[in-house]
Amino acid sequence: MIVELLTQLINLVISIVGEMGYLGIFIGMTIESSFFPFPSEAILLPAGVLVARQEMNFFIVLTLGILGSLLGALINFFLALYIGRSGVDFLISKYGKVVFLTKEKLEKSDIYFKKHGDITTFIGRLIPVIRQLISIPAGFSKMNLFKFVIFTSFGAGIWVAILIIAGMLFQNNISFIEENMMILSIIVMLFSGIVYISYLLINKRRKS
Repeated sequence: MIVELLTQLINLVISIVGEMGYLGIFIGMTIESSFFPFPSEAILLPAGVLVARQEMNFFIVLTLGILGSLLGALINFFLALYIGRSGVDFLISKYGKVVFLTKEKLEKSDIYFKKHGDITTFIGRLIPVIRQLISIPAGFSKMNLFKFVIFTSFGAGIWVAILIIAGMLFQNNISFIEENMMILSIIVMLFSGIVYISYLLINKRRKS
């Protein structure tokens, strides 16, 4: 019942976004990047088709997609920064043992994010599910806002561009992309893994 309602709500949002054009892309990507589980491919693949048909401009769609993603990420960032941490600390003190989470583990997570927050934020934007959540630990650890904006925009820009281009290339067979989104996500995740390993190796050489 809940799944059906969620599906209907998502379809409703998609239809509204479609009717609103460029503004719909911005609003849809803002929703997708915040706490609502909304599929970005439902917005950007059709937008890519419209770009291929010259009914939309590639750079405008790309820019609005990035700005929408950034705004949604900032919503999560500031919620975590100003509201979330005290609530999380309270929940951990009450129910931490149930979920095998302690304040010490959370503090270790903060230390890690302060050291590697830049690359983590960038890569996190390319990974499904994590893409919507990566802004929360960034807010918890009080990541530098300028760096957060830069690396979020860079990571989001790659993902937005991939989906737009996929829509352009497969405009006559969008269902093929939708059916193989998992493969596309795996390819992007492999790319992310290579980038992260390269970062660690470079970082290790600098220290040595």
